[in-house]
Amino acid sequence: MPATPSVATAGVGFRSERGPVLAAVMLSTALVAIDSTIIATAVPSVVDDIGGFTQFPWLFSVYLLAQAVTVPLYGKLSDLFGRKPVILFGIATFFVGSVLCGLATSMTMLIIFRAIQGLGAGGIAPVTVTIVGDLYTVEERAKVQGYVASVWGISSVVGPTLGGVFSEYVSWRWIFFVNIPLCLLAAGMIWRSYHERRTPARPVIDYRGAVLLTAGLTLLILGVLEGGQAWAWVSPASAATLGIGALLLAVFLLVERRTSEPVLPLWVFRRRLLVASGVVSAGAGAILLGLSSYVPTYAQEVIGVGPLVAGLALAALTLGWPIAASQSGRLYLRFGFRNCALTGVTIIVAGCALLLLLGGGSNVWQVGLTCAVIGFGMGLTVSPTLIASQSSVGWKDRGVVTANNLFLRSVGSSLGTAVFGAVANAKLRGSHGDPARLVGAVHHVFVGVLAVAVVVALAAVLLPRGDVLAPTE
Repeated sequence: MPATPSVATAGVGFRSERGPVLAAVMLSTALVAIDSTIIATAVPSVVDDIGGFTQFPWLFSVYLLAQAVTVPLYGKLSDLFGRKPVILFGIATFFVGSVLCGLATSMTMLIIFRAIQGLGAGGIAPVTVTIVGDLYTVEERAKVQGYVASVWGISSVVGPTLGGVFSEYVSWRWIFFVNIPLCLLAAGMIWRSYHERRTPARPVIDYRGAVLLTAGLTLLILGVLEGGQAWAWVSPASAATLGIGALLLAVFLLVERRTSEPVLPLWVFRRRLLVASGVVSAGAGAILLGLSSYVPTYAQEVIGVGPLVAGLALAALTLGWPIAASQSGRLYLRFGFRNCALTGVTIIVAGCALLLLLGGGSNVWQVGLTCAVIGFGMGLTVSPTLIASQSSVGWKDRGVVTANNLFLRSVGSSLGTAVFGAVANAKLRGSHGDPARLVGAVHHVFVGVLAVAVVVALAAVLLPRGDVLAPTE
């Protein structure tokens, strides 16, 4: 029999009996959410202290890479061993990585230790969402997802602010040391509040599949992240990295077909609901990273506002998302997951179309309003499709399904960053200080964002009619 939470099922929110678990899940999510943004404003201080200006982009790339390639593995492990030991391992790994990052004395050391942080983050992100899926009913889950999504919205504002404060008034090392008490508190809350009853079993671990998947994804995502940066897209290094990565993934697919307990079951890619929700998640990741990368630059270099105001304009995107997500339950419970998602993607496409109206004479309020519209649409689309995916399977497969959805979002983010960067650089051609060229480059990126939004809309149309829920276990 699968493990089942022993937490009482009455009530939603912090005052309910499940409140301490919800608080622990939110705090664990905050570790990953804040760390993904806090370092951005600290980069100049880091470079001034330990050098390595040409290497600093790897601080972001290696963290994203380590997190992305391990998400499917942690998802499967949580189905085999339970959620609690896996998330505690993820928090412990993140803790060790944070301490080592704070003690780093060179950029190379810091990059390696950031990879360790990413390995921990890969275990935290999917399991927190899976725990929510285990503890709460479909009716309750939208509201709870709103709580969790709000962590990302708040972190988008708090993270860069804390990074700036620590760098200017204390030391950049504290952007990592601040994780020490947070990790200890999160682990303590999970250990004390979240309980699972498991029937002893001897799980079969797909070691070959895990190695092939990790190696293949590492090379593939590395090739996408560094193509056009560390090496030219049309170069032997690019061809070798992408080619070997694709070959390893092809071998992985062959191995998984013959394995009794595959790390990533291939049936995930044969179910219409899971495929459609995965495309939605990947597209959402691409849109989010595309806007995060170019809206602040556009606001500062073209409109002429400061970094803080530009960041607040972008924050409208991540604040609108959790607000809509928390209210999406009313829609999908009344009209169904598909109709709720279709409403959301309609708003996303409309908001992305509004991006094309931004130009040299636009003001920051117009930018913020447009981002808020897109964020609102995201909240009505991403959370319901994820909840529908979780609800379509039982406990023993929920970790894999959740991890696959979040993994595809990471892949979408990586691909989106690479493609949008190539589009912008092709237009700029080295003239980064020319506002006219920058407007044209950002406009091309916004056209790409709109194209991705249309793909997301088509995926939502393909969602099956009616709500396919897992049988009661």
